[in-house]
This record gives sequence, structure tokens and C-alpha cells, in this order.
Amino acid sequence: MTRRTMNPTIQEPRTGSVPAVTRRPNTVLIVLYLSLGGLSFAVLQSLVAPALSTIGSDLGVSTSDASWVLTAYLLSAAVLTPVLGRLGDMVGKRRMLIVVLSLLLVGTVLAALAPNLGVLIIGRALQGAAGAIMPLSIGVVRDELPRDKVGVTIGLLSAIFGVGAGVGIVAAGPIVENLSWHWLFWLPAVLVVVALLGVIFGMPESPVKKPGRLDLPGAFILSVSLVSLLLAISEGENWGWGSAGTIGLLALGVVALAVFVFVELRAKEPLVDMRLMKIRGVWTAHIVALVFGFAMFGTFVLVPTLLQLPTATGYGFGESVSSAGLFLLPTVVMMVIFGPVAGILVRKVGPKPPMALGGLFVVAAFLLPAISHGELWQIVVSGILTGAGIGLALASTSNAIIESVPATQTGEAISVNTVARTIGSSIGTAVIAALITSNSTPQGLPLDDAFTIGFWVCAGVAVLAVVGALAAPSMKKRREQAAALGIDDLPDEADELHLGQRHES
Repeated sequence: MTRRTMNPTIQEPRTGSVPAVTRRPNTVLIVLYLSLGGLSFAVLQSLVAPALSTIGSDLGVSTSDASWVLTAYLLSAAVLTPVLGRLGDMVGKRRMLIVVLSLLLVGTVLAALAPNLGVLIIGRALQGAAGAIMPLSIGVVRDELPRDKVGVTIGLLSAIFGVGAGVGIVAAGPIVENLSWHWLFWLPAVLVVVALLGVIFGMPESPVKKPGRLDLPGAFILSVSLVSLLLAISEGENWGWGSAGTIGLLALGVVALAVFVFVELRAKEPLVDMRLMKIRGVWTAHIVALVFGFAMFGTFVLVPTLLQLPTATGYGFGESVSSAGLFLLPTVVMMVIFGPVAGILVRKVGPKPPMALGGLFVVAAFLLPAISHGELWQIVVSGILTGAGIGLALASTSNAIIESVPATQTGEAISVNTVARTIGSSIGTAVIAALITSNSTPQGLPLDDAFTIGFWVCAGVAVLAVVGALAAPSMKKRREQAAALGIDDLPDEADELHLGQRHES
């Protein structure tokens, strides 16, 4: 079978003169390697945040200066994800996975050995370049796995990215308390090594490619836009939201983004095909990803902060950094469970219902503590609902994308979705941090109102995810659009039976 796509492409047929049994890769191992790579990247995204003060103290810099280890990672991921995702579509996803995992490994080792803040920031920037792991991994799954397994596997990979972020928050305290902050990087490096060796020696090159030239002008303009926007969002609290620097960067980011769209619409080989943004199944998935990025990191800021406040405040729970992180475990577990569940639901009813259900779960997850958060059970139930909602929604957005775009454009489409989630998480972190700061005592102790308002804000934002999901096309409409675009790799019952028999043979 050969896929039909909108654009000419070089691709090997799935079947041919070489017997299938000799060409068929071990899909279980492929999923394992991709999962380890994604997990290590996601863990590194959040693992450093709880340890910023420790790192700053050890390196002799302020916590504000140490926060650049987060900013550098974020900026690098946002800028390089669409570029490397597009290169994966062009030259091969396995080849680019080797590149990004190698950068991740070098950056992680460099950060672990860093003698000063400058070296640590460089290491973190190299780690951020691995943001393309997500789109590249989903592209590999779409190209290599039987169609009936694609949805569930994408659900698992999507959940792992959320799980990794949660694991980072949970594990940071025990690692720093019992070892040192350097081990925040040594431990994930082990996962990266296994994933890299697996991709090199155990994964074939994906057959679907779209040769062309990289759109360098588009990449530069997009980089200016994303760096400006994310830098303003990340540093707005320190610089002042009304400062000339913050407002100027936000304005530059918006203008550059408008110029990027203008340039891409006229480019012969654009970095991001703006025609994809017109597809309802695509832009609705981006909205949902943006909102859930906000909600996920809103949880990671609000819950640990509330739990660690002293009981003398009347609303804090007096937990240590380590024990507070453990309260995020129900969220992580539910992500692992509901990510694959979303994949099953997508195959049965399409991405729209699980996206909407995930949105409703997260709305409920924030409404509960917004109304009352004086008991630990309320925090736990909120975490369970959050994990279930994120697992359902983020897995469904990835599946919605691949059901809406040709196989040759999987990398660039998922890259945009990943960037949307990154921007959402940055906005969520900045907004919640600003709310906590503005509702604190002169000594810097957050008031109870800070959490009440924060939970209400997250609940309100989560409603936008429900609206975005409801605006998504139905399963029937999505398949009609896919047929019009020449996408013929969507599973149906007859196909699943046929492919299952063929792969068993």
C-alpha cells in the first residue's frame, strides 16, 4: 500500500519484493525507545524548577538569574521544534531523532558537569533542542506501526510527555535532598543513552519523506516571534508587566508572527504550511493543546505551593518539598491510564468526544478546589480529574492532527501543536506566578485568595478547551475532509482486520 498525499513525495511502498517478515521492525521496541526519549525530555522540562534556589545558591547566583536555566530550555524548544520537525519530514524522522537525542545527551551531560551558570544555560539550550522528539516520534508511529495500533500508541506517547513533566516535579525534591542537583541531569542521561542506542540500532528509517529545502527566512522570522513572546512571558514578572521591555517584546512577537504568516503563504516550500491551519481538525486541536498546556502547569505551580505552606496559615498543609510532590502522583498515574484510553476512543468515535470529555474533567478538577481546598482529599480528587482530563485531551489532539494532514506533513503539523502546548504552559506558569505574587503578604507569603483565584482562573481557561473541542469536526466530517486531502491511512474496521491478518503472517 502506498499513501496518497497532497504533494509529490519520495516514499517506499509498505510492501514489495522484500518479504514483510524481514522488513517489519519490532514495534514494541520502537515504542519503548520513543517512550524513553520522550520521557527524558519531559522530565528535564520540569525537574529543574523546584531546585532553582538550590542551584542558584550552589553556583553563587540569585534565583532570578538561575531561572534562565528554564528560560533557555523553553526558548530553544519553541524555536527548534518546528525546524527539526520539518527536517524530519524532509530527510527522515529516524535520522533527525538521532540528531535531537544526541543534542539532548550532550546538553544533559554538559549540565551535569556545569561549573557555572553560563555552562548550565548552554547545556539547557541544547536539551531544549530535543523538543522535536514529540512530532518526530508521532511521525515514526504513523509511518511504521499497523494502522489499528497508531491511535493507542500516540495516546501513550502523548500521555508520557505529560507524565514526564509530573515525574520531574515529584522527583526533584528527593534527588536534591539525597544526592545533589547535578543528579537531576545524570539520571535522565541514562534514559537518553538507552533511547539513542535503540533508535540507532533498532529502528528503520521511516519510508515517508517530503524532499525539499528548509525555509530559512520563515525559520528566522518565526524564531524572532517565539523568542520575543516567550521571553516577555517568562520574564514579565521580574521586569514588570508594564515595563517598556516586556511590552516591546510582546509587540515585536505579535508583529513578527503576522509577518511570518504573510511570508509562509507566499513561500514555495514553507516551514509551516499555513493551509493546514485552515483545516478545522487542526486549528481546534491547537487551541485545545494551548489551553491544556496552561492548565497542566497551572496545577504544577498551585498544588505544590499550597501543600508546602505552613499549617499556621490556616490553609497550608505543611508538607515538605518531597511529600508535596508525591501528591502529584495520582495526576501522573491517570495520565498514563487515560492516554491510551483516548487512543481507543479515537478509533471508535473520533477525537472530538474524548477531547471534550477531557476538557470537562479539567474544568471539574479546578472547580472543586476553587470552591474549597481546605482538605487533602479535595487536592487528591482534583489531581485525579486533572490527570484523566489531560490524558484524554492531549492524546486526542495528536490523533486529531494526524487524521487531518497528509503523512508527509506529520512532523510540521505536530510541531506546531507542540509549540502551542509550550506557549500555553509558559503563559500558565507566568499567570499563576503573577497571581500568587500579587496576592501575598509583604513578607512574600501567598494568601489563601491567591489559590482560590488561581483555581478559578484555570477553571475558566479550561472551559475554552471544551469550546475548542466542541468546534472540532465530527468523525464523519473529519473522514470526508481526509478523503478530500488524499489521506488514506485512517483505520476502519475492514482495514484493521486486513492489516492485523497481514502483520500476523
